[in-house]
Amino acid sequence: MSITTLFLDLDDTVYPSSSGVWDLIGNRINQYMIEVLHFPPEGIAEIRDRLFHTYGTTMRGLVYEYHIDERDYLAYVHDIPLHTCLKPDPALYRALKDLPYQKVIFTNSDTNHARRVLKTVGIESLIDQIIDILMIGPYCKPQKAAFEKALALSPEKNPENIIFFDDNIANLKTAREMKFFTVRVGCRCFQPEYHASIDQLSELNQVFDLSLPG
Repeated sequence: MSITTLFLDLDDTVYPSSSGVWDLIGNRINQYMIEVLHFPPEGIAEIRDRLFHTYGTTMRGLVYEYHIDERDYLAYVHDIPLHTCLKPDPALYRALKDLPYQKVIFTNSDTNHARRVLKTVGIESLIDQIIDILMIGPYCKPQKAAFEKALALSPEKNPENIIFFDDNIANLKTAREMKFFTVRVGCRCFQPEYHASIDQLSELNQVFDLSLPG
């Protein structure tokens, strides 16, 4: 193993899940389904749960079943006031700044949202590449084909040379099966779907002793 690249999930990984960002996005998804697609409010939660578990994201399900425009959807649901939830993270900036690896955001969100998040958190200048959901379509994490497309777009083609950071266990499971070194962010606990875990991304340096040969 020769680590060259970090694949970093965006939402609930670059920032903590407790920030409230996903609550705002979730509210916008509900609003989109009510105002644009005219679903009755009382059925939204059940529909979203079904679409998520069937297709990987609500958006992918809406594309397949209701033929929505992906770009319009993404612009709508990410139209949120990030500054009310996020602030610069100096500890994360310091942790990433001097690492001699390519730093790639790999997200089921879109590039515009990713850039807004990275700018607000203060690490935009440290990121070498963004691979977003539009680039890996018609797939999304945790589908294996989404990872394969991400590898094709990445400067590093060998997953064994990549450390993958994500908060989602299903995403981590796929990545581990594909020979990425996997790190769960947001819970310092062990499960067989991933190799290591940290409470927050700013602690990422702690995993290098585990992932690199001695």
